[in-house]
Amino acid sequence: MADICLIFDIGKTNKKVLGFDSEYNVVIENQVVFDEISDDDGDPADDLLAITNWVKSQYEEISKNPDFNIKAVNFSTYGASFVYLNKDSQPLAPLYNYLKKMPASTKKDFLDNYNSDGAFFRNVASPDLGMLNSGLQLFWLKKHKLEVFKNTRFALHLPQYFSFLFSGKLNAEFTSIGCHTAIWDFEKKQYHSWLEAEHWHAATLETVSSDEVTNKEGLIVGAGIHDSSAALVPYLKTVSEPFVLISTGTWCISLNPFNDSLLTDHELQKDCLNYISFEGKTVRASRLFSGNEHSRQIKHLSEDFGVLPDFYKSVVFDYKIIQALRKKFPQALPDQIEVGSLYDSPFVERNLNAFSSIEEAYHQFIMDLVAQQVASTKLVFGSKPPKKIFVDGGFSRNTIFMNLLAEAFYNIQVFVSDLFQASALGAALVIAPHWNQKSFDFDKLKSKRII
Repeated sequence: MADICLIFDIGKTNKKVLGFDSEYNVVIENQVVFDEISDDDGDPADDLLAITNWVKSQYEEISKNPDFNIKAVNFSTYGASFVYLNKDSQPLAPLYNYLKKMPASTKKDFLDNYNSDGAFFRNVASPDLGMLNSGLQLFWLKKHKLEVFKNTRFALHLPQYFSFLFSGKLNAEFTSIGCHTAIWDFEKKQYHSWLEAEHWHAATLETVSSDEVTNKEGLIVGAGIHDSSAALVPYLKTVSEPFVLISTGTWCISLNPFNDSLLTDHELQKDCLNYISFEGKTVRASRLFSGNEHSRQIKHLSEDFGVLPDFYKSVVFDYKIIQALRKKFPQALPDQIEVGSLYDSPFVERNLNAFSSIEEAYHQFIMDLVAQQVASTKLVFGSKPPKKIFVDGGFSRNTIFMNLLAEAFYNIQVFVSDLFQASALGAALVIAPHWNQKSFDFDKLKSKRII
């Protein structure tokens, strides 16, 4: 019978349960996709009841498997989502979607009350993201769902709700309250004063670190962790030199756990924000919507050149094409480029008729995308560039992207990290001292330097 740590990795689309053995191999993996339901306004929402029942049933089923002994359980989930519990600790409202639109009048009320000096978003270290600032959901709830507000005894972020199901503990946790929530004052290192002013005591619970656990009848239960912060854990556990992680996918997020400076207004305008690491330290982050931009431009290119949309998978890095393009066209320069989640890549301004082949056009698109990525990543460097940059996720497998990125950061070691299930692994590692005596070493990052 193998001892395992069970991790529930609750994403916006996919809900997974993974079991890690003492060597951090994945020995159990189940995945499910739930249909969204409508909340009480008719807007799409995750089905909290169905997900809760699935988590409980998966735990019960796996606990009966004679091949495994569940020593610990933890939870990595998406952020910006509150579960509202009544006096009996039962959910009393839908799991409102962070993509839900906030009424303009409600936003104005909030800003008039708490941003009169223009410093609010700088203090909470996040751009104005609407309902993606989960604290603004609390303000909205009080204005529009007064009965829910009156009957809410505890407001838990999603990772802590699932932890509560197993531990019975009602806590807040630093990575969850520190991810663009607009409830944590990074300057004062405490809950922001607006919560007290609005009598949101249900959301100002005792804070714990993500490495804190509860021993529930022999089962180690983690406090839960925000998924972006969880993805950093394997690197923080094994890399001692200053580094930046570029986590790529639909969003390309650059994370620097060695830059703890306060955000400037300029950086906020460039879509920078601060997270909190599992160690309780500030993490500087910047974001690009590059995966979405890639999907958009691939569709455009495939239609224009009359090829299948997956054509790019067979386009390999060719430095001769790069050199020719640099002579043929003016190139986007990172120091002159506009970055932020709302900006298109410079490629949208290019004329596709000027390219002799789809390979040439795709190389130019990735060149423009990398110029944007370099500008975005530099925003998190602070006063001292890192020694290493790790890249994981979809773009790490794009040879054009990776070679151009390594060329742009020629004085920094750039690594491809073939680390799957990074968030789930991070959730297992953060509580590892309580369930596993074996260490997680650098080799398990499966990283390869790009020369």
